Amino acid sequence: MGIKYKIANGFFVIGIMCFISFEYIGSEVDEKGYLIESFALVPLGWLFMSSAVCFYLWGFKKKK
Repeated sequence: MGIKYKIANGFFVIGIMCFISFEYIGSEVDEKGYLIESFALVPLGWLFMSSAVCFYLWGFKKKK
């Protein structure tokens, strides 16, 4: 397995972990009515997943 696929797999796993962490941490509303959640994990998850797709496509293109 090439280094590109290892990096892509790492980004994929980190992206999945971001989504799972967001669901596990959850969200709540405090007594003042403010929403408390770790929303930064959602765009980070998408960033890592799209990076993984880019590395996979780059690996497939270089393989040909």
